[in-house]
Amino acid sequence: MNLETLRGIMIPFLGTSLGSSLVFFMKEKSMNRNLQRALTGFASGVMMAASIWSLIIPAVEESKWMGSWSFVPAFVGVWAGVLFLLFLDCIVPHLHRSSNEMEGPQNNFKKTTLLMLAVVLHNIPEGMAIGAVFAGLKSGQAGITSMGALSLSVGIALQNFPEGAIISMPLHADGIKKSKSFLLGVLSGIVEPLGALLIIFTAGFFVPILPYLLGFAAGAMIYVVVEELIPEMSEGEHSNIGTVFFAAGFTVMMALDIALG
Repeated sequence: MNLETLRGIMIPFLGTSLGSSLVFFMKEKSMNRNLQRALTGFASGVMMAASIWSLIIPAVEESKWMGSWSFVPAFVGVWAGVLFLLFLDCIVPHLHRSSNEMEGPQNNFKKTTLLMLAVVLHNIPEGMAIGAVFAGLKSGQAGITSMGALSLSVGIALQNFPEGAIISMPLHADGIKKSKSFLLGVLSGIVEPLGALLIIFTAGFFVPILPYLLGFAAGAMIYVVVEELIPEMSEGEHSNIGTVFFAAGFTVMMALDIALG
């Protein structure tokens, strides 16, 4: 594995770690709601744009030999990703990030634990997306460029920043030391580089089905955005903050993918 690939894998993990580190610097034990809404909206826009320009379009480009049916691998992959996340949502006990369930001091730790599980669960497709893109870059297929792969890593890191804070800060509010809260927040993101490495090290198997894998990662990320992030950014008053930052994230990621890709 070269340095470029290692860097691309670790950038999203760094985003989670930096977000988790907010537990050391913020006096309040919860993130400002409007700031959280803005970060979530921006991350949602980034991830939606990344799903299109970094994953779906390369999947279609790689399938051009199929002529007018070149959309099939991306179509099948997107639905496979959506159904896979739906399946995990149904069988794995976790809590939606915007949920008001389990309020009360006695349930705070359990609620945070379930939220951490939700973050870990939804980091799986992001790790797969990074792995798939860098596997495609390594193989020279799917029209993926170095800067395009890097822009995807940066985009996912932007989403991971608020997720790290959402894990570490409530843990500290429940009485856990800042250092341990930070460590648990960091560990919530470890599944991403592990998932990416799994795809890269088994690239010999996945490269022939790379368009389907890219579509799968896109579908899974779209599911996360629509099911988790958009409801969170739209909840309560001033939901327009999330909408504006969604548009900002979408256009920034679109520009990065087109200009650098």
